[in-house]
Amino acid sequence: MHKQAASMGRLVAVVVTHDRLDKLRLTLRRLLETPPAQLEAVLVVDNASQDGTGAWLATQDDPRLAVHRCASNCGGAGGFEIGMRLAMERFDPDWLVVMDDDSRPTPGTLETFQAADRSTAEAWAAAVYLPGPDKQICDMNRPAVNPFWHRRILWRTLLGRGRDGFHLGPADYAPDAGPRAVDSASFVGLFISRAAVARAGYPDGQLFIYGDDTLYTLTLSRAGGRILFDPSLVFEHDFSTHSETDKRFRPLWKSYYHYRNLLMVYRLCSGRLFVLVAPAAALKWLLKVRHHSGERRAFLGYVTRALRDGILRRTDVSHDTVKGWRNGRG
Repeated sequence: MHKQAASMGRLVAVVVTHDRLDKLRLTLRRLLETPPAQLEAVLVVDNASQDGTGAWLATQDDPRLAVHRCASNCGGAGGFEIGMRLAMERFDPDWLVVMDDDSRPTPGTLETFQAADRSTAEAWAAAVYLPGPDKQICDMNRPAVNPFWHRRILWRTLLGRGRDGFHLGPADYAPDAGPRAVDSASFVGLFISRAAVARAGYPDGQLFIYGDDTLYTLTLSRAGGRILFDPSLVFEHDFSTHSETDKRFRPLWKSYYHYRNLLMVYRLCSGRLFVLVAPAAALKWLLKVRHHSGERRAFLGYVTRALRDGILRRTDVSHDTVKGWRNGRG
């Protein structure tokens, strides 16, 4: 039987960074402004940054700051696996809170987390917004309910709601909405208990980027762990992954990880229905070639390899190999 999630326990933050020193500075400043009673330590995983991040971190003297520098860039997924493992080994906390270097809690959020009884769930997901005074919800970080586990949600999704059918909406983000059970959440502002780690282990670092958080939280949910979304826990996420106007990933190699890992998410979500889901997803993704004038051959190469490796659940392809495909190698 798993140990019950602790309330008002020792909290350690894990931040994964790569070549975004300007954003990392803001995130660490925000975290270290939190009183030690609410945040015991901050562990930064430096993914082999080449922009002076390592040198800057070496000048920081806050006793709560710990740094691990990777010999090579192992992606966000690798960074979170390494960071969570090291944080549990070094600090043995009751809770971890994870984030990228371009995301951070709003002032008072960690105190809000510590002030409430958190024993009703093994993980808590924050409400993530884009920076700015208008509090625009960050779409990529909306927690979700797996439609294949909830028939009503599945029909709502199939009948035209799309992503809005199974992702939380504005009403769930209202300050007075209260906690809401979800099946998956992102690694921006996710509070993970010791009990959750005991139940679900650690993220799969070989995924490199994309989908590692969804797969991890779905695995936790399927194993019986409860995840609650709390709109009073607020994070901001200043991200730039792809252009909303031309619908292309920049750089293009990111499309391989996105589609490969998403196919693995679909398998976990859909179970026996995967034999129907996979062809539909493949057709949808291949048709996106229309957005890639001037690089269609390269895009199709990434998508077809993603489909192959996603079906095979192959995650041992090196990042150098993936980047080489852009130039026709491999």
